[in-house]
Amino acid sequence: MNKKLLAAVVSVFVIGGIFTGCSSKSKESTSDDNTIKIGASLTPHTEILEHIKPALEKEGIKLDIVSFDSDDELNPALNDKQIDANYFQHVPYLESVSKEKGYNFAVAGKVHVEPIGFYSQKLKSIDDIKNGAKIGIPNNPSNEYRALVLLQSKGLIKLKSGIANYSATPADIADNPKNLKFEEIDAAQLPRSLPDLDGAIINTNTVLEAKLDPNSALFREDANSPYANVVVVRKGDENKAKIKKLVAALNTDDVRNFIKQKYGVAVVPAF
Repeated sequence: MNKKLLAAVVSVFVIGGIFTGCSSKSKESTSDDNTIKIGASLTPHTEILEHIKPALEKEGIKLDIVSFDSDDELNPALNDKQIDANYFQHVPYLESVSKEKGYNFAVAGKVHVEPIGFYSQKLKSIDDIKNGAKIGIPNNPSNEYRALVLLQSKGLIKLKSGIANYSATPADIADNPKNLKFEEIDAAQLPRSLPDLDGAIINTNTVLEAKLDPNSALFREDANSPYANVVVVRKGDENKAKIKKLVAALNTDDVRNFIKQKYGVAVVPAF
């Protein structure tokens, strides 16, 4: 009986060790040379990736698109090797967060620009912006700078000279002739905040997800914006054959036409 009991206990530890080993690796991407596990925002990123799946399958590549509860999880997931790539961010944001977190990432390729725009439920034109108007802007550094630069381009404010690294806050405004009041709000919450604001500068993916009409923007960035959304990988992986095939599939005339037909002014090809 003692030998049987000992054998049973040993079996439990062996089996437990096997499952523990599996669990410790469960968060790490197990994709092979023929599979790309990629994390992406829902709109338009995942929709664009879904569109190229058939083309990649013809190239022998399976595209495994992974959804996360928040975009904030996508860079940590890439860093922790849960995924092979992500597609949701622009270079200024990537540079800002990499400096903060110490990520060693590389840009594999550019895909599209989502021109940010000024939206309002109260105003009909830029001329309606009154003295003391309350304006919502994204509260993350790179997009906050981007919003302020858009306002500057329209002559509504002037930023201090010498600002670098795509980072600025309302404290960096040198001239504010209309005495605009700024509300720094999480980007995803800006559409819901519109009733309490005179207007807000909102990222286009957030506009689309909130079912707002991108054509209703009073003004927006032009197509020369430096904020192209990119495919990002861990440093060195940009040279992998499967990643090169992914970027090639995203940079085709077929994808260019898909973007133009599906999103209109809201999304602009950057290749």
